[in-house]
Amino acid sequence: MEEFKSGFVSIIGRTNVGKSTLINLLVGEKIAAIANKVQTTRTAIRGIVNRENSQIIFIDTPGIHKPKTKLNETMIETSFGVMLDADVILFLIEADSKEIGKGDSKILEKIKESNKKTILIINKIDLVQKESLLKLIDLYRKEYDFEAVIPISALDTKYKNVILDEIEKYLKPGPAYYDVEEYTDQTLRQLAEETIREKALKILDQEVPHGIYVEVEKMNLRENKQNEEIYDIEATIYCLRNSHKGIIIGKNGQMLKKIGKMARIDMEENFGKKVNLKTWVKVKEDWQENDSIVNKFKQNK
Repeated sequence: MEEFKSGFVSIIGRTNVGKSTLINLLVGEKIAAIANKVQTTRTAIRGIVNRENSQIIFIDTPGIHKPKTKLNETMIETSFGVMLDADVILFLIEADSKEIGKGDSKILEKIKESNKKTILIINKIDLVQKESLLKLIDLYRKEYDFEAVIPISALDTKYKNVILDEIEKYLKPGPAYYDVEEYTDQTLRQLAEETIREKALKILDQEVPHGIYVEVEKMNLRENKQNEEIYDIEATIYCLRNSHKGIIIGKNGQMLKKIGKMARIDMEENFGKKVNLKTWVKVKEDWQENDSIVNKFKQNK
């Protein structure tokens, strides 16, 4: 019988290259917020894949970007810290890159320092011609001795097993760190916060989303009159300015209702139970520089 293997895999890349989409594809469950905005992922999120002879723990990290606040600095520290702890690194880049930009160069430097087994994943291949893709592969191959280079579209499930099979080759014999029924180490409360924030990111104006964070204050499971289990969730969306508060609430509360409705539908699907969601909006001007809040986004040791 084949020996059981396990290990930690860090997914790293610039902001907005599709890391959260990729981890959701590989895990087969929605655990990471997906939105077409930078800084969607703020913490190191673990996704667990249980296979016949292995357990792979993926860590989706915040995108690498130029830090402007204490929060940004913490996010970048988290990304590079997670990378050093991993057994295998998945380095995600975009297929339409013509050169190795500053952000990707910085990541490559860290990969070289770590000397870890690294698989280069080239995402969004549907956007480019084969010739330019081959040039890009050649460019990166000259920079580092990657174990493999896998061109993909993170939206297409056919690439899932290709990547998982490749990762499995580089794992060492080891135990299952998590129960086979688990697919993330995030609590339901964290998943609820992520879901609300994702919906806000998707539908709010560009300048508002990065200035918000969500806190679930109450989360109780009860039975209703029909003996159905239902989660009562109360959450606060914190923002940086009064003007942002007005945008998040919207005319006659319509925007907040829309965020809440989208989040509730997603949660019910993810949790497999009904959800009664109440949301509020409050202003907390300096939260991105506030240690007690920023510390929540640090890597969980």
